[in-house]
Amino acid sequence: MSPTSETAQGGRRLVIVESPAKAKTIKGYLGPGYVVEASVGHIRDLPNGAAEVPEKYTGEVRRLGVDVEHDFQPIYVVNADKKAQVRKLKEQLAESDELFLATDEDREGEAIAWHLLEVLKPKVPVHRMVFHEITKDAIRQAVANPRELNKRMVDAQETRRILDRLYGYEVSPVLWKKVMPRLSAGRVQSVATRLVVERERERIAFRSAEYWDLTGVFGTGRPGDPSDPSTLTARLSSVDGRRVAQGRDFGSDGQLKNAGQVLHLDEANARALAAALADTAFGVRSVESKPYRRSPYAPFRTTTLQQEASRKLGFGAKATMQVAQKLYENGFITYMRTDSTTLSDTAVAAARAQVTQLYGADYLPEKPRTYAGKVKNAQEAHEAIRPSGDRFRTPAETGLTGDQFRLYELIWKRTVASQMKDAVGNSVTVKIGGRSADGRDAEFSASGKTITFHGFMKAYVEGADDPNAELDDRERRLPQVAEGDALTAEEITADGHATKPPARYTEASLVKELEEREIGRPSTYASIIGTILERGYVFKKGTALIPSFLSFAVVNLLEKHFGRLVDYDFTAKMEDDLDRIARGEAQAVPWLRRFYFGEGEGAGAPGGAAEAGNGDGDHLGGLKELVTDLGAIDAREISSFPVGNGIVLRVGRYGPYIERGEKDTEGHQRADVPADLAPDELSVEFAEELLAKPSGEFELGNDPETGRMIVAKDGRYGPYVTEILPEGTPKTGKNAVKPRTASLFKSMSLDTVTLEDALKLMSLPRVVGTDAEGVEITAQNGRYGPYLKKGTDSRSLESEEQLFTITLDEALAIYAQPKVRGRAAAKPPLKELGNDPVSERPVVVKDGRFGPYVTDGETNATLRSGDSVETITPERGFELLAEKRAKGPAKKTAKKAAAKKAPAKKTAAKKTAAKKTAAKKTTTAKKTTAAKTTAAAKTTAAAKASAAKASADE
Repeated sequence: MSPTSETAQGGRRLVIVESPAKAKTIKGYLGPGYVVEASVGHIRDLPNGAAEVPEKYTGEVRRLGVDVEHDFQPIYVVNADKKAQVRKLKEQLAESDELFLATDEDREGEAIAWHLLEVLKPKVPVHRMVFHEITKDAIRQAVANPRELNKRMVDAQETRRILDRLYGYEVSPVLWKKVMPRLSAGRVQSVATRLVVERERERIAFRSAEYWDLTGVFGTGRPGDPSDPSTLTARLSSVDGRRVAQGRDFGSDGQLKNAGQVLHLDEANARALAAALADTAFGVRSVESKPYRRSPYAPFRTTTLQQEASRKLGFGAKATMQVAQKLYENGFITYMRTDSTTLSDTAVAAARAQVTQLYGADYLPEKPRTYAGKVKNAQEAHEAIRPSGDRFRTPAETGLTGDQFRLYELIWKRTVASQMKDAVGNSVTVKIGGRSADGRDAEFSASGKTITFHGFMKAYVEGADDPNAELDDRERRLPQVAEGDALTAEEITADGHATKPPARYTEASLVKELEEREIGRPSTYASIIGTILERGYVFKKGTALIPSFLSFAVVNLLEKHFGRLVDYDFTAKMEDDLDRIARGEAQAVPWLRRFYFGEGEGAGAPGGAAEAGNGDGDHLGGLKELVTDLGAIDAREISSFPVGNGIVLRVGRYGPYIERGEKDTEGHQRADVPADLAPDELSVEFAEELLAKPSGEFELGNDPETGRMIVAKDGRYGPYVTEILPEGTPKTGKNAVKPRTASLFKSMSLDTVTLEDALKLMSLPRVVGTDAEGVEITAQNGRYGPYLKKGTDSRSLESEEQLFTITLDEALAIYAQPKVRGRAAAKPPLKELGNDPVSERPVVVKDGRFGPYVTDGETNATLRSGDSVETITPERGFELLAEKRAKGPAKKTAKKAAAKKAPAKKTAAKKTAAKKTAAKKTTTAKKTTAAKTTAAAKTTAAAKASAAKASADE
């Protein structure tokens, strides 16, 4: 049946998709007879807390939202913010003749479709409508070729959801009790955090080694040109037949691995050898040429898109998925959550057509290229991520701008390049030798690469995680020399090097690592990385992911007491088990029982978990038993890490700190550790510096007027001064007395503040004088800086010092000026980062009301935990702006929303009258009102729908 058939012929059809944006696009393709509505993600889920659980459930069921005693039956509730939408969907369904469930064709999408069926209880024919791109032809094909709901996919998603709920809800409370409140654990997020922590441990244990070598610039004696340079640069490779040590020859302990086989040059020996080779006659000892060939990269899947968008565009994984979601919903690309590199015949034909059109027939291989590989743990068989349609729009034809244009261009280039010919050329290695003045034989080596046919590289070259890595299309041309040719050493220099610790993970490299270890689902990696960043387990400096000291404590606890749960192989095997359940090769309930209760009774008996195909003999379970017996967990021990010299780092409730000695004993020292300090930067020397800094409580002297001791302290919100009240002074109740307290100015420090400074600070607010009407004007220091106050009228001051120096005349002059509404005068930028690659506008760091932020004049993004004005790089600034743009405009405040709703009360009487006189009109009015009240929810929840799909508890 054609989607454009008249309503009279085919009746009214309700199509339910996941997001309002997708609904709007699809509606334009279906025409009359179709109503397209959004579920706005999941309409129901496991309860978020006991308050959401129906009253009939008690005990563990109420806490977990899963009845573990009765086959792990989940308790589903309609989300509070979805009730209005569900009501609207029911109303639409009541007036429809058919229902099309058009959610995404993956486990989450299939589960959403099933939940819709369960809640809506349709009495009309139901069809499962699936598509991988939102184009007119694809949508019409989907309507014409529906399928049945895939219950196996639903069971797989449900099992995964229950597993993640049990893991998160049972392990997280252990962290609350033993580390810090409001922490979370998750099946994949905890393992991802452990990876980042282990990399930092490697960096802490790392010991650098110094090594030297020589670099020689050799001339051929001929005039050079681009195809035949006159010189070549070569590096010393061996001396008297012994290979010269390079970085790869040293272990992480700084020691040489094969001391007898390689020559370790120090600075003195390297400089001496360079001097001895100054007048040496050199010659070409060998020239080895090999053919070079490089094939194009496979089209994008979710993880490779995230990695490449990080390298090339500076996008975080989350920002990449947000932009890709918009491209998909607006019909520009195919579905962006896919683990497949396969292209449809239609896509291959479209790509090959553009290769011929844009690059010529010489770049088109005889046969289409196929990329059949699909990663293990793949969700479902989708196509690769590619431009939508049977003819690809070039980036210029899309009309896109900003981040959407850049990501579409990346996807388009990669797809077209995948159907182009190989790049071919030659790689050459030249060995150059000579004998030094002291008789040593020195051999240098140089390598080059020439590309004779660029092939797919004309369209696309993949980036690299290492910023110093040479990209595939980079040529290194060497002079055309032959064996026996004489060369002149124009320059020989000694170069010193130091081995470097393993690089920290970036979002791109962490995604790659998780995928290689087969942990979790590739489609959820963006949300997992987002979770560990939001929880404070990891923070960013530039693009590097740095674990917080808090994450060290969390991982320490999990490794020591829940080792299996964060074991990489165990987590990967668990993923295999879940996939086997999805394929129908294993049963969910016996598997969950084994995971939660342990081997238990009947585990090895006929019909038990083993016979159900749920394991290979490994001990899955006993999660419940593990989290029940917490007596062996020493909270202080798992949060303590030795630094050296008797100094221990501890993770406390209010952040990390170091101390030496026991509290309340002589010689005890304690100092807070900066929250944004990378753990590998906490050396013994730095710890000693922190302990040597003024901290704790410093007596400044007695107030001459009150006789009370004035002290300076370093508090949670910065340094301040206060007075010590006499013993017996009531601190609570109606007679409570609060000590005078004042924060230090930004120009002051604990080790220089004096009693006089403290008394001046505590004298604030200062009365400046009164105006002509007798209203008092005071100078005060507030949360957002110094200001004047006259009644309810306040004006900002330029500096804290003005609090003591401003005169009444100056204050009156300020009040004589019209009050500036909104933003104050712009402050000068704190740092300049260069032009943003999207907006092409200059990006600067500014100091705002809520702290420093980056801006290009159009978009503002606050610096995150771990970012600082001093260390932020241009790339990090551009990434923050990209993420902010991807989120779209901020939501309206509740206050404004309430103001809009207020007039509804005034019309109550009119509505009542309308009910009595015209029932039909009332029904219409109700529907209109419901549509209006849910419009805002649809809009603001649309951005959440994608994230909700990516499994919150992982």
